[in-house]
Amino acid sequence: MILVVAATEMEMEPVRERLGAQARCDFLVCGIGPVETAVRLSALLAAHPRRYALILHCGVAGAYIGAGVEVLDVCLATREVLGDLGIEGNGRVIPFPSNLAVAIEFPLDTALCRQVAALLPGCRVGTFVTVNTASATARRGAALRQRFDGLCENMEGAAVARVCQEFALPCLEVRVVSNLVEDRDPSRWRLAEACQKNADAVAQLAPALLATLA
Repeated sequence: MILVVAATEMEMEPVRERLGAQARCDFLVCGIGPVETAVRLSALLAAHPRRYALILHCGVAGAYIGAGVEVLDVCLATREVLGDLGIEGNGRVIPFPSNLAVAIEFPLDTALCRQVAALLPGCRVGTFVTVNTASATARRGAALRQRFDGLCENMEGAAVARVCQEFALPCLEVRVVSNLVEDRDPSRWRLAEACQKNADAVAQLAPALLATLA
């Protein structure tokens, strides 16, 4: 059984429409941000031990300028990082000192990433950055891209990856770019198209992933 996770109904609704007939997929709208995501996903997995063989996290993202990613590109995460956990100063975030060190990087399943990349020709593969506050300036986006070599940012991915690590479950994360991380201009965003393309990507992946679980 696959659990499909997305932050909002806007992202999940087209996915559910495409996969609704799949008897071996469940759906979780986890909420916005890492805290709500971690609570809802952990509660579900604890209540249903051994029900899921794979967590498929999907949705939209903001792409970093200079990362070689364009609006409506499909992106696949090889790792998730907590981009703004640390100490902020002079417009950038630096890690905590060693005596307060905490994990901020979470690699995703390498073999599954290779499999999915082959199923989604042309997808962009690399690091996703999870933030607590969405970046609303090109300056902040550039700082996060440079620090982590990031492709794009979101607000839930690292929480899903960390919970999956705790429950020893493989995790995949696929997102479609709805906007660039620039000085905030929602008039340029393409959310509806990105949500639909995200659903298309998940619908393309699900049969092959389910076959590997058979």
